[in-house]
Order: sequence, then C-alpha cells, then structure tokens
Amino acid sequence: MRDLKLGAVESRFAEIIWNNEPIASGKLVKLCEKELNWKKPTTYTVLRKLCERGIFQNENGVVSSKIKKDEFHAIQSEQFIDEAFEGSLPSFLAAFSKRKSLSKKDIEEIQNMINSCKEE
Repeated sequence: MRDLKLGAVESRFAEIIWNNEPIASGKLVKLCEKELNWKKPTTYTVLRKLCERGIFQNENGVVSSKIKKDEFHAIQSEQFIDEAFEGSLPSFLAAFSKRKSLSKKDIEEIQNMINSCKEE
C-alpha cells in the first residue's frame, strides 16, 4: 500500500480540488491565491507533487482526482490502524472508547457495519 499522507497545507489544497473538480488549472490557481495566499508557481509545484504521488491528474489543463476523497480517507485510515495498532481494528476501537464513550447511535452504526460485513 502506498503512503498517501498529506501535510496540513497539502490537505487544504486537496480539499480545494475535491470540492471543485474537475477544475481548470487557471481557476485552481485563482482559488489557491484567494484561499491559501499562494502564487501561481506554488500551486503548480504542489499540484505536480500530488500528481506524481497518484492522487490527482492534470490533463489538458483540467485538474481532477485519481483517488476520490472518500477512498483517500479510507486508505489513510487503514494505514493509521496498520501503523499504530498492528492492523487490529478491535485494538483501535478499544483505545478510542477508553477516552471517549460511544453513544447509542455510534454503537448501532458500528453494529450495522459489522452485520453488513457478515452478510458479504
């Protein structure tokens, strides 16, 4: 599994793309100038790096994602559990619930997810 970690600024940039895709690269430059206070070269440098990492693509001046936002977050979640909890989801949930109690709604949603996995 490839490493898809993003820094705070890269995450803000990615959100701009995901929220506006497909987006013309010129419009992306203007959005980044407004929202991140970036100059054109900064936008293109960060875009190039994220394209090289396989997250986005810039084809004919139109920027879009190669990995959709929900898929990206799912991959990041898997990586976190693999690294921090040796791949054990139960260990993660045990650690999480020690500091934050689960609501009845949370428990029902988790139970529904477990039930749907059993059906598959």
